[in-house]
This record gives sequence, C-alpha cells and structure tokens, in this order.
Amino acid sequence: MKDPFEIVMLGVIFDPAKRKILLGRRENDPHMPNLEWCFPAGRLPIGGSVDKILKQKIKLKTGYDVKNLGTIFVNTHPDKPDLFLVYFLCEVFKGKAKAGDDLVELKWLSPDKLEDYRKRPLNSRLKEYILSLK
Repeated sequence: MKDPFEIVMLGVIFDPAKRKILLGRRENDPHMPNLEWCFPAGRLPIGGSVDKILKQKIKLKTGYDVKNLGTIFVNTHPDKPDLFLVYFLCEVFKGKAKAGDDLVELKWLSPDKLEDYRKRPLNSRLKEYILSLK
C-alpha cells in the first residue's frame, strides 16, 4: 500500500558570511519535469531520522556537511498534493562543493536572485523569510 503522502526535506543552505544561498541544478527529473534549479532535497523514509537523513542527502548532493538550524517553512507541493515539503535552514561547517546524485551543478546566489533561476516562484511566506536573510 502506498503511503498517503511523501515527505520531502529541503535544505535552504545559507552562508552567513557571504549572505548567499545554495541552489542545485537537476536535469530530466522524471517525477518533476519542470524542476531545474532547486534547494537540495530528499525524501524521508517512514521511520527515518529527519536530522540524519537531511544531512546525508545534502552531503550526497552537495559535498557539504551542514548544521540543521531548524524548520523554516512547511507546505504541500502545488502540483503534487501528496508531497509534503519541509524546508530547513542549514549552514555549511565542512566540505567542498561537489554536485552529486541528482544534482549536476551548484550555485551560490543572493536571496533576491533565487527566483531568477527557478521556473516557479517561491511561496510568498518562504520568499519573505529568505529575503530577510539578505
């Protein structure tokens, strides 16, 4: 039996010294064809540890070890109501940038430039929070 919804954890990885946020570029995603530039993310398996899985997924996709500073936003996906999205503010504490897994490129951007790279605008409340990091 399929779960009624899936939880996707997204890392809003912030560099407080440079005031920039990390996005990754995906290619040919079979589940989200319109998704290109995005926050590094991963699905949470049933019974999985949120903090542990989030950090593992981010390390796999970016090469960075991060600190999870907490949840900043929660919503369902506008096109897929069975996807429950949980956004976490994270900071890098170790590692070197290396796109991996489903990401082919990484880019640090000023918070006010994120939407220039995304096909879909950010939720207004999430955008307000991210812009406050600038």
